[in-house]
Amino acid sequence: MKHFDEFHAEELHEHRIKKIRTLEVRNRYTRLNGKNSVRGEHGYGDTFLVKEITTDKGTAGWGYCLGRPAAGQDADRALLGRTVAKLFDPAVGIRDSRLKEYDFALHDLAGRIMGVSVAWMIGHGGQNPVPCYDGAILIDDLSPDQKPEGIRQILKECQDDYALGFRDFKLKIGRGLNWMEKNQGIERDIQVTKLVREYFPESRIMVDINSAYTVDEVKRYVDGAAGCNLYWIEEPFEENLEDDRELKAYLMEKCPRTMITDGEAHPDLELLLRLAEAGALDVLQMDIAGFGFTEWRKILPMLREKKIKISPHNWGWGVKTNYTAALAAAYPYVPSIEGIVDTTEGVDTSGYELVNGKLTVPDLPGFGMELYFGMEVDSVE
Repeated sequence: MKHFDEFHAEELHEHRIKKIRTLEVRNRYTRLNGKNSVRGEHGYGDTFLVKEITTDKGTAGWGYCLGRPAAGQDADRALLGRTVAKLFDPAVGIRDSRLKEYDFALHDLAGRIMGVSVAWMIGHGGQNPVPCYDGAILIDDLSPDQKPEGIRQILKECQDDYALGFRDFKLKIGRGLNWMEKNQGIERDIQVTKLVREYFPESRIMVDINSAYTVDEVKRYVDGAAGCNLYWIEEPFEENLEDDRELKAYLMEKCPRTMITDGEAHPDLELLLRLAEAGALDVLQMDIAGFGFTEWRKILPMLREKKIKISPHNWGWGVKTNYTAALAAAYPYVPSIEGIVDTTEGVDTSGYELVNGKLTVPDLPGFGMELYFGMEVDSVE
């Protein structure tokens, strides 16, 4: 397969958009995914919209389309007859932010036309395979609602996912916000963390609070989990300079290698960068789809210059994990990415292989995933 520096993007001028289909696909988790600190049971899976774009030369690419487009067929029809080069620049991504719903599909299509992987399109310098942690350890000791399984369920899930190839685990905590009395919830959070550490002494353990606690409550948790060697604390509270600085100073005293990660929900990029540059935030986590793949590409040079770590949020769909893996393969400061334990009907993701906690990005055109079928929602040509 050709690499990015061996082809000419003129090939994109030779392909015109002939057909666009909007399809609905569904994924299934391996088990009931329960609660986090702010939301009830997540269920057994979800449905996702994708765009499949076919050119007049028969090449097709596809990708996640976040949300249900308000413009519907009109937006799709406006792209018919246009060259791929008018819509997409391989050095940058989509040429217009109004094309965001086609971001992944156009990356995939351009890669297939040019015969290169998206990872190679973005550049060099990342890591492949990419460290990938298990992001599916929710507050499942309190699920299902009708018959909670108790704390041993958390350990069972870690053991099950270890058998699938994961080696590191992110634990959802924050039970004291909605599901237990505050003090009891914090104590249960500590108990769960200690249990997982006991059975997995070599694993990286992250925790995700989903902004459920105050600074003092997070400090109490940190004190209780002393000795667990936490890799990072995610979304401890709504990010702000004063509280993040206070928590970071406390961590430097108690467990200096523990990182703070944030930025998933309603990201304020200016604030996040200010926090990172102040040393109060270690890892940026804007969602790979919500923030946008092209938007991530745009800020990578600036982040690289400042050596800022990233780990885009992927929750909900393993396909998003693979998108992030492609980005991580081109960027050196990615400590680990969020893995989702699922399968998607009609989609072949077998090129991405998880072995011993690392996810291999395939050297295949585009994102290297095949769309075989889905429920058609719209089609224009």
